[in-house]
Parts: sequence; C-alpha cells; structure tokens
Amino acid sequence: MAQIVKEVESLDPVWNQMVIEAQHGIEQEPLLGAMIHSSILHHNSLDQALSYRIALKLASQEMPEQMLREISDEAIEFGKIGAFSRADLVAVRERDPACHNLTQPLLFFKGFQATQAYRIGHFLWMSGRKNLAYFFQSRISEVFGVDIHPAAVIGKGLMIDHAHSIVIGETAVVGNNVSMLHSVTLGGTGKQDSDRHPKIGDGVLIGAGAKVLGNIKVGHCSRIAAGSVVLHEVPPCKTVAGVPAKIVGTAGCDQPSVMMNQLLG
Repeated sequence: MAQIVKEVESLDPVWNQMVIEAQHGIEQEPLLGAMIHSSILHHNSLDQALSYRIALKLASQEMPEQMLREISDEAIEFGKIGAFSRADLVAVRERDPACHNLTQPLLFFKGFQATQAYRIGHFLWMSGRKNLAYFFQSRISEVFGVDIHPAAVIGKGLMIDHAHSIVIGETAVVGNNVSMLHSVTLGGTGKQDSDRHPKIGDGVLIGAGAKVLGNIKVGHCSRIAAGSVVLHEVPPCKTVAGVPAKIVGTAGCDQPSVMMNQLLG
C-alpha cells in the first residue's frame, strides 16, 4: 500500500528518489525496516518525514515528541523550510563521499539533522518565540553536539561533515552552498553584544578545526584551511591558512565547497 501511495508523488523528485532508496534499503537490511517505514515510507512528503525525524530526535521528558512534531510541522509549513532542507540534502549527497543515497542524511547523519532542527529554531526566533528557540538550541547541542544560535542566518545548501563540536554564533551569517567540517567555530572575539560574528560568503569551504572570529567577511568561493584561526577579512576566491591565517594562494577552483579539495598548493 505504501508503495502505491508513493508512486503518485511525482512533483518532488528528491522525495520520489528517497522513497525508492528506502524501499531498497529495507530489502538490503530488513532489521531496519521498522525505522525506515516510520521515518520515510509512512509519510507522503519530505516535509512530513523531516518533522517526524526531528521530533523523534529532540524529544525528552521536558518536551514530548507529539508537541515537538506540532511545532516542527508549523515551522516547516509557514517558514518555508522545505526548499532549504532539499538543498541541504542534495548538498550532502553530492559532497560527502561517505553518503551513498538521499536517505542516509535523514536517517543517520547528525550534521544534516542538526541543521534542519536549527532551521526550525530559527523560524521560532524570527517569530518572536525566543525561549522556545533557545530550547531547540539547547536540545540540538545535547543531542548532536552542534551549537548554532537560533538567530544566526544560514543559507541553502549547507553541508556539515561529521558535525562534531560545531559552534555558530548569534550574529553569524552563512551564505548559500557552504561546506564545513567538524570542530569549526564561527565566533566572537569578546563579550560585546553587538554584531560580532563572521559573515561567510557563498560557496566557501571551511576545513576541520578552523576558527573564524569576529565581525569579519569571508569572501565567496574562498577556502579556509584546517586548523586555521581567521581574524581578518578574507578576499573572494582565496585560500587562507595558519595561526593567524594568511593568504597562501587562490581557492584552486571556482567551487571549493563542492569540490571539497583541502590540499594546499
């Protein structure tokens, strides 16, 4: 019955492909059948599946799953999060060599899951429901080890690989099609409460352990090498490395966040 229902869902190619992959996944590993059914095949759209998965992951004694599901449904519908989620999903599939289909990020990858939960928290923040947004931030940090302030602005097509110890501050802005690896910090340089966090341009690649600090601009299609500490503005299409980071060359290609090439030289 589930398969018949899914076959008529033809307006969303991303969702259609996920359904096909989910059905194959059950054939390959029947022990995951219940999880795959409840997370994907039981739903009629990616929006519904996202809402279910986020609510399941963030549920606690303080906030039950059903309540979180209602909050997530509202945010995804009225916040128009679906287009961002689809772009994030495709970004993970295209850029992460450990990702072999579209179902894996939704089911298993905490970088994708944390990003979608942040997007709900951001909708709540922008709707004036700041305490509830802080609750989402807290639970995301507890569950996924990712701390993104709900006021931060993050564009479409974000890929966070491994997603361990990611910190993105309150006034940070992240453009479209950005890729970052684990232990990245987009932080401030002191205790001021003004605009104090980085502004990351489109198509930027941020290597593992990099720290970008202060209200500085990182130009589009640039690369930040692993372990770097960036304290000054980075021009577009450049590679910076070191502590403190300095320009060491060009970005090496016109789409560093897609190519994911982190070798210098």
